[in-house]
Amino acid sequence: MLTNSWIYDAIIYTYALSLLFYFSDTVGRNRRAKRMGTGLLVFVWVLQTIFLVVRIIRHQDVPIISSFEFMFLFSWLLVTASLAINRFFSIEYVVFFVNLVGFALLIINMLNDPTSSSVMVEWEMMHNLLVFHIALAACGFASLTVGAIFSGMYVFLHHRLKRKQWSEAVRRLPSLERMERMSYFAVIVGIPFFLLSLAVAIGVVLLGNRIELLTDFKIWFTLIALALYFSYFWIRSRAVLTGFRLALWNVGCYAFMVLNFSLNSLSAFHR
Repeated sequence: MLTNSWIYDAIIYTYALSLLFYFSDTVGRNRRAKRMGTGLLVFVWVLQTIFLVVRIIRHQDVPIISSFEFMFLFSWLLVTASLAINRFFSIEYVVFFVNLVGFALLIINMLNDPTSSSVMVEWEMMHNLLVFHIALAACGFASLTVGAIFSGMYVFLHHRLKRKQWSEAVRRLPSLERMERMSYFAVIVGIPFFLLSLAVAIGVVLLGNRIELLTDFKIWFTLIALALYFSYFWIRSRAVLTGFRLALWNVGCYAFMVLNFSLNSLSAFHR
């Protein structure tokens, strides 16, 4: 539980899952993933609407336009706008990034409720958010590791086939095409987890009133690592590099992500 409100938690978890599906469609035009993401986003909109209505009914004696209501209403409007854009314009990039902002607003808003009688103490909320941040980052790193392993296997098999060096290991490996698809799929799953983890981390910094941590080199290294992976998606979609070289690029992106992870102990944020 991130908060003491089950509906707020349900909104956050469903929102995060929706973004995972939307990202898959954004980089790879996956119509099935888009339908799943849209369905979950509609459910998020329904939960947010219920939350707002219940809050208005329960707290009529409290000024309704507090900063909490403003931020939550802002997030609700972003979800509404993204659904309208998705329905009438089908601009996936806009829908994904609008909802990434909406998700970050919900995270930042968690300690901003002046009316709840069961608000968690600040340290407990921060602890839960940090656990959420770590869990998302771990899921992302695990998925990217699987993707890098498939790319490494691709490089190995390509090297052996080019030299016609047959062995039992070569015969037991999947085809080059299948390994490339599996590597790509693993990266598509892993990157949204890192984006959500970064959004939660920024939320923790803002909630803790430690804005100076936004200049921490670790955040910028993470952004560079994500930019490298986005370049991987672009290179693959435009066929700038294919096969062997694309696999090497993915391995290089993962190596930079490992370097980024190894710098955690030097980061002011992680200390």
